[in-house]
Amino acid sequence: MLEIQNLSVKLGKKDIIQQLSLSMETNQFVGIIGANGSGKSTLLKTIYKGLVPTTGNIVYNDMDLLHTPAKKVAQKLSVVGQFNELSFDFSVFQMVLLGRTPHKRLLETDTQEDFDIVEKALREMGLTDYRDESFLSLSGGEKQRVVLARALTQQPEFLILDEPTNHLDIRYQLELMESVKNLNIGVLAALHDLDLAAAYCDYVFAMKNGEIIAAGTPEEIFTETLIEELYGIRCVVYRNPITEHLAFHYYI
Repeated sequence: MLEIQNLSVKLGKKDIIQQLSLSMETNQFVGIIGANGSGKSTLLKTIYKGLVPTTGNIVYNDMDLLHTPAKKVAQKLSVVGQFNELSFDFSVFQMVLLGRTPHKRLLETDTQEDFDIVEKALREMGLTDYRDESFLSLSGGEKQRVVLARALTQQPEFLILDEPTNHLDIRYQLELMESVKNLNIGVLAALHDLDLAAAYCDYVFAMKNGEIIAAGTPEEIFTETLIEELYGIRCVVYRNPITEHLAFHYYI
């Protein structure tokens, strides 16, 4: 289980998250939806120790994430964020190899096992032909796939995704989501695209103004009323006759 209790986060003088509590099974693909500024990214950053909350507790399978060293947390949880720019250059292979860092002692050399894990991640992300390319030379979508490959080399039990399909064209959006879904590990993902959330999430939390205002399966919570409350736009929710997933038609 991932359990969050009474979490509050303040940035400057502004309360971003207010007394938020949630729990999820760690064998599910769970989405967080909400408009920009609703607190989705802040919540994820707090879970993976990027931000320090003002109050609250976060526990992953009896591990107190807020009071556990970051390296030990990184052996269990990996993260794919929105922004992956670097001011220095690595090859794609070197970038993905960094995912092995949490499992290494100081100055410990890389092993053949590490290299094999990297090669496997490159294959899974369709990046084998890019292994010697400069990371800085890649497109935004290619960089996102490299960062996901790096996360996979951590061999995580649980994966946190913050808008993982940003900068990806439609094909790679679907390929990335399929790859993540097939990992058979727990996933918590902030998502803008409701069609992707409906297609891939087992469970969804809806956030507004730093609070959870609805939770349930996509079929339970994706209603015209909720979407208008979250995004200020009207829509029709229907079932795609080909995929049989929920789909959305928006209008003003």
